[in-house]
Amino acid sequence: MSDLFPRGGLNPASKYFTGTSYFSALSEDQVQIFNVTFEPGCRNFWHIHHASKGGGQILLCTQGRGWYQEWGKEARELHPGDVVNIPPEVKHWHGAAKDSEFVHIAVEVPGEDYSTEWCESVSDEEYFRLP
Repeated sequence: MSDLFPRGGLNPASKYFTGTSYFSALSEDQVQIFNVTFEPGCRNFWHIHHASKGGGQILLCTQGRGWYQEWGKEARELHPGDVVNIPPEVKHWHGAAKDSEFVHIAVEVPGEDYSTEWCESVSDEEYFRLP
């Protein structure tokens, strides 16, 4: 697979990931936009994007096969062209399928008092149940 956008270096938030991911800031001006690449089997921890007004995140899937899951719901398989709108205050995770690299563009929706709360990792037991 060739990269549509720069892959970047190792993800600076790697302590909140299981596996290896790469990170490239595409824009940090008006709206923060990042290219995130997950090696097969890599996923981030459960997390919440907090905001008192606005906020959340939008994922634009560009390569490979991945997963997105909200707390208490079934995981959703992701493919190039899929768009995931993540409202603020929703606990979730996203990452690659176990047998495929996965790349998405993460758009941070501007918000007031915006922060990300990192929670527990996605257990191998729950992850490896996914096809």
